[in-house]
Amino acid sequence: MKKLIKNIFKFFLLLIVAGIIFIAFANYNIKKQSDPYVSSRITDIPESKTALLLGTSKTLNSGLPNAYFYNRIQAAIDLYKSGKIQYIIVSGDNSRKDYNEPEDMQLALMKYGIPKDKIILDHAGFRTLDSVVRAKDIFGQTKLVIISQKFHNERAVFLARKNGIEAYGYNANDVSKYAGLKTNMREYLAKAKVYWDLLFGVEPKFGGEKIVIP
Repeated sequence: MKKLIKNIFKFFLLLIVAGIIFIAFANYNIKKQSDPYVSSRITDIPESKTALLLGTSKTLNSGLPNAYFYNRIQAAIDLYKSGKIQYIIVSGDNSRKDYNEPEDMQLALMKYGIPKDKIILDHAGFRTLDSVVRAKDIFGQTKLVIISQKFHNERAVFLARKNGIEAYGYNANDVSKYAGLKTNMREYLAKAKVYWDLLFGVEPKFGGEKIVIP
């Protein structure tokens, strides 16, 4: 009985070690492969017809403004006003009546002078994978500038390029390490899940009719 318990313990220990190694490998490889295409400088970003602005909540659970949201909005405004892009797909979660990331982003962009007809809403961007793949399959874009924080852009650009999109990432300002600790910890697991999704051919939750961007 003791030997059986010992063997079970060893098995689970090996699983934990293998899991840690896999997570470390996924994070290292995604960062390495996406690094040449991700930048915080507008001058490094090639011109593209369309940008993909990845959604997040405009407020935290506490009700305070979410710095991730507002920093992404500012990055999108800077990129648009630099002339690098012509259109912005705002892609996010709209799974509840009282929660609408795309419309929140649209209103924020319009407040700073971006015309409504230059903003395309994608209400089915429930995950980064969904947002990226739908940009190609629904909106017909094979070249994109993705806008989010660096840690998120690494994953999004990697996913986009694995799905046949010529993608570049423009990094919005990050938040303080303390404020973003939970998000950064979650990102380690999210990067590992990318390989799971690729291995099993996971597709977006929703399809839909194709939408033409002029």
